[in-house]
Amino acid sequence: MIPEGNLQSNVNRFLGFEDVYDRYRPAAPLQVIDILTAYLGRQPSLVVDIGCGTGLSSFAWTRHAERIIGVEPNPDMIGKARAKLPAIAGSEPATPISFVQGYSNQLELESGSADIVTCSQSFHWMEPVSTLREISRVLTPGGVFAAYDCDWPPTVHWSVEDSYAKLLEKSDAVLARLSEDGEKAVKRDKERHLEHLRASGEFRYTREIVFHNTEQGDADRFVGLALSQGGLQTVLKLGSTELDEDIAAFRKSAERYFAGRTLDFLFSYRMRLGVK
Repeated sequence: MIPEGNLQSNVNRFLGFEDVYDRYRPAAPLQVIDILTAYLGRQPSLVVDIGCGTGLSSFAWTRHAERIIGVEPNPDMIGKARAKLPAIAGSEPATPISFVQGYSNQLELESGSADIVTCSQSFHWMEPVSTLREISRVLTPGGVFAAYDCDWPPTVHWSVEDSYAKLLEKSDAVLARLSEDGEKAVKRDKERHLEHLRASGEFRYTREIVFHNTEQGDADRFVGLALSQGGLQTVLKLGSTELDEDIAAFRKSAERYFAGRTLDFLFSYRMRLGVK
């Protein structure tokens, strides 16, 4: 049974495209680890990554924490994370890491057990009041919470960025028309994350931190980032063909611009942080 405050539609939004998501989405950048470890003042004993998806934001803490727990309600996403464990364990020092199917406002963790709690690209899918109360419960005194997101699309060139934005705008419009009200996912405003942290009264210090991270990619990856978005994927899962021509045109536009090249992708991040 889903705990009060959670929506099945939000969980279902991420069903069925875990491979696409894992292949194209960015991993958590090193800046996240550096900032949060500095605010904590030591290497964390336990990092809890809520809404961890396929583990991209959890595995980043390998070698930087004594233990890592990823929490994710979606069975396909957490299944992908668990499937990656053997390969990660074989290539990295043995940092104990586990993935638990669960919800942000009902964590099966002891009070005061986590030094750092993170939500990477996920806090906007959660009910903020009950989630922040639960995060505060599991944090140690002086522990750090951070909700961080990158802007879409990454900075490459205005022409392909414009094509990306128009495709996603159309997918949102199609989805709004095709979805029944009770089936629609609820995506909260990321711009209010810091407001929610401050209003919770759970943190002695809060702030927003902006930083950038550069990764590389080609046309396939740029297109894949668009295809990894839940709204577009929901349209495809509904069996609609309305976006087929638009996706094909977007792919051609990206291929023309990249022309077989691998280029820098500048991902711009916004982190909203609270210290308990």
